[in-house]
Amino acid sequence: MMPDLESGSEFRGTSALRFAVEARDGEARAGVITTRRGQIQTPVFMPVGTAGTVKGVRFEELESPDLDARIILGNTYHLWLRPGIEVIKAAGGLHRFIGWDRALLTDSGGFQVWSLGALRKITEEGTEFRSHVDGTLMFLSPEVSMEVQAALGSDIVMVFDECAPGQATHADTERSMELTTRWARRSKYAFNRLQSGEADTGHKDADELSGRQALFGIVQGATHLDLRRRSLEQMVDIGFDGYAVGGLSVGEEKSLMFEVIDDIAPRMPSDHPRYLMGVGTPEDLVEAVARGVDMFDCVLPTRNGRTGQAFTSSGKLNIKNAQFAKDPRPLDESCHCAVCRRHSRSYLRHLYLTGEILASILLSHHNLAFFLDTMRRVRQSIRSGVFPKFRREFTERLGANGE
Repeated sequence: MMPDLESGSEFRGTSALRFAVEARDGEARAGVITTRRGQIQTPVFMPVGTAGTVKGVRFEELESPDLDARIILGNTYHLWLRPGIEVIKAAGGLHRFIGWDRALLTDSGGFQVWSLGALRKITEEGTEFRSHVDGTLMFLSPEVSMEVQAALGSDIVMVFDECAPGQATHADTERSMELTTRWARRSKYAFNRLQSGEADTGHKDADELSGRQALFGIVQGATHLDLRRRSLEQMVDIGFDGYAVGGLSVGEEKSLMFEVIDDIAPRMPSDHPRYLMGVGTPEDLVEAVARGVDMFDCVLPTRNGRTGQAFTSSGKLNIKNAQFAKDPRPLDESCHCAVCRRHSRSYLRHLYLTGEILASILLSHHNLAFFLDTMRRVRQSIRSGVFPKFRREFTERLGANGE
């Protein structure tokens, strides 16, 4: 029988992170997460650094006042396959390997394995799959995921979960959700064992914190609200440092996504961070904040930047369009990022059409600046008690002028 699990919020007498809500406006919350690597103002958008890099953006820029990202993501699945854990451990952990000393969150690898579809086989023990890199047969389980994330030394670790498709039947979703719960218990047990064994390469002494990694549970259940509620109850019963909503934006209608967030987010523990995984557009972020969510991540700023699309306060802009050939204006006249201060739409279009790598770099920088600045303005509006006005005006402007 598996031994009793220690408390998710305590270890060696102190917590791995602290979370304080400092202002509310309806369900929207502004607060501070304190990790072993510093404070993070919430609501927060976390740039995605899949393979140890936020694509096309130097760490110096991420740390600059222009972006000032306090936390980024790494991807367990991709880093496990390349460069491999032994390489990262030899460097002293992921922070040292990539040259980043602010907070890091790593996902469990569950979503990436799920997305392999027919290339993977899921059992009670874990998931067997063929590496997309070289076809090698691999096996990822709660225990392996925790071992990899301890070796990476991320500051926030996600439990290993299984993601049901958005249109899954109730019965299939229930089986998947219950498997996620069993995997969450195994994840926590393995996590605590690894922390006791000093496997965490990112350990860092911090005032009033344990210096260990934090562990977040993931609520699953597709669009079935009864299963979402049961999953949340089970995760809270196990006990974690924070709670995430997973398995959304995987093919379901957006109205159903917000129906789930509407129901689940306010039920999540109010004294813990609430994380909506893999979502979404600027509008999605603001709408989810209105429903009580604190943390977000999404690849859209850099992915869309690489395909010539800019996010602006007036909606999305495709820089390859002929209308911008002689346009001297910045991408967004309301934006004060380094790209908008210096370069015109005309020049950026020229870079993109000639295949210059600088186009992707500049568009990605601007997009990240827009997402991160949006979150700053969200936080300010909550603290000032004017979030509903901000939300309405932000949404109306995007809707009126977007493509």
